[in-house]
Amino acid sequence: MHFHKVSLIGVGLLGGSIGLALKARRLAGRVEGYVRREASVAECERLGVVDRATTDLLAVVKDSDLVILCTPIAQMRALVEQFAGTLKPGTLVTDVGSVKASVVAELEPLCAKAGAQFVGSHPMAGAEKTGPAAARADLYEKAVCVVTPGAKTPVKFVKQVEDFWAAIGGRPLRLGPDQHDSLVARSSHLPHVVAAELANYVLSPAHPKEQPALCATGFRDTTRIASGSPEMWRDIALANRKHLARALGVFIEDLQEFQRALEVGDAKAMDEFFETAKHRRDQWVGNGGSPE
Repeated sequence: MHFHKVSLIGVGLLGGSIGLALKARRLAGRVEGYVRREASVAECERLGVVDRATTDLLAVVKDSDLVILCTPIAQMRALVEQFAGTLKPGTLVTDVGSVKASVVAELEPLCAKAGAQFVGSHPMAGAEKTGPAAARADLYEKAVCVVTPGAKTPVKFVKQVEDFWAAIGGRPLRLGPDQHDSLVARSSHLPHVVAAELANYVLSPAHPKEQPALCATGFRDTTRIASGSPEMWRDIALANRKHLARALGVFIEDLQEFQRALEVGDAKAMDEFFETAKHRRDQWVGNGGSPE
């Protein structure tokens, strides 16, 4: 697989890592990136995440074979509306967004009208650090990369996007957009809400000043993802609010059940709670589900 030109719309951790992976594997003749600020242009080029960075959106997209949206979800539609007329016929467009149903529904017809093809993607990779300085060429190595075609998306374009993710080290997995959103609401979006609330509650200035000193490795590891981009996670939560609200409701009910058992000193229920959690996680890690 080789592209004459790949365009990255947004060059942060995810976009920058795609650029590095493409360059390291020599999968593109040229990689160009769109950034919002002039200050980011020199940084991206100095770090080598793209061959050229610019604030000129249309110039980045012009003559591209593959366009990848790497911006917060709420920005995607407006950006596609701006550059759709510049897409050459047959251009493949995908994204890295963490919510798929709304993205596919909005962007697929916009691209089709321009003679291009949109196929949704979501690589299950990332970190709490942001920006091109955090990018690395191996970010997608062995990462599950979900591809979420619409009901009428031609199979050949779906395969091209799957081949792209495989080419930079990922493991493609095909799911329907709504099925994807339901699954990640539990495995990705809910954990972020939990980590954020732990940070909000435990590190609140309402607690004694000694509280942070007693937050050790377990607290640090559990709340690591709370350091992610607030803008990005706001957009994700709102875009997937139906599934996330449902998952959060079940989670709260389970915590309330634990609370009731704790209040009455039900040792059997406590033991079952922790044993089940340990068994399920150990089994998941043992089956290769963890990146550890």
